[in-house]
Amino acid sequence: MPISQFEMLENRLRKNLRHLRKWAQRAQVSCFRVYDADIPEFPLAVDFYEGVALHVSEYQRAHGRTAAEYAAWLEGCVEALTKVFDIGREAVFFKIRQPQKGKQQYEKTGSDEFELEVREGGLRFLVNLSEYLDTGLFLDHRITRGLVREQSSGKAVLNLFAYTGSFSVYAAAGGAASVTTIDLSNTYLDWAKKNFVLNGLMAPQHFFIRADVLEWLRNAGTRRYDLIVLDPPTFSNSKRMSGVLDTQRDHPGLINDCLRLLNPGGVLFFSTNFRRFKLEEGQIRGASHIRDISLVTIPPDFRNKKIHYCFRLEK
Repeated sequence: MPISQFEMLENRLRKNLRHLRKWAQRAQVSCFRVYDADIPEFPLAVDFYEGVALHVSEYQRAHGRTAAEYAAWLEGCVEALTKVFDIGREAVFFKIRQPQKGKQQYEKTGSDEFELEVREGGLRFLVNLSEYLDTGLFLDHRITRGLVREQSSGKAVLNLFAYTGSFSVYAAAGGAASVTTIDLSNTYLDWAKKNFVLNGLMAPQHFFIRADVLEWLRNAGTRRYDLIVLDPPTFSNSKRMSGVLDTQRDHPGLINDCLRLLNPGGVLFFSTNFRRFKLEEGQIRGASHIRDISLVTIPPDFRNKKIHYCFRLEK
């Protein structure tokens, strides 16, 4: 009897999980990507959290199914996931991933809260699998966070578009003299503070600022930092911002503004998830060295090696 599509999905999930679970145990990683559109008929990203829950994103595409056919396909996917991971249906959180614009990136997608405390790099973070498109911890930046921690000792660190502050937590854990965390969303800043408290890192030298990063950079004045993390959304036209952000168009200005705030010898980590991104190196001023570190910052559990671009710039 020919193998069914759903049996193919089960087999691939089992194979990936068997391999990655061993790696995760060695690496002391408790949440990781198990599957990322490996089979064209199943364009899903499946992340396993703490061995108890799955966050599943379906990449939006034209599938040509009727509503009934799609419901049957979705049911088959969920059944395969619960069987392979030995979890209940209530622990599978399914989202549809599409380009997010403006304030959509801050909006809730659900109402039933499902929070977990996860471990990474000897640190702890709160994730929410149910209410938002993203969980609060971008797993593809695990290595980049480690690089920030390694280089933060005694440094004044600035984290822009900080989201839930995971880079900030790593910097503080690495012995940063100060960490300034900036985001437009009070929800995410409060989340960042919870992550600091969870790790016993809350201290007077660490600051949390709600601000439009574009406007804040224009008015930063004489502030200076030794290490800056710049990881902007691909696009945003939120009403709370003073302008429209397009990372491909605006990244030279953003990078130049950050370089202006760096002390001599300082380091800027710039990252973007825009798949067609091209660094306009000729428009960047004040960097003594620019290095593309994208490939070395993509973790082993990510099959897609273009999940992000990452650059290290020195002043």
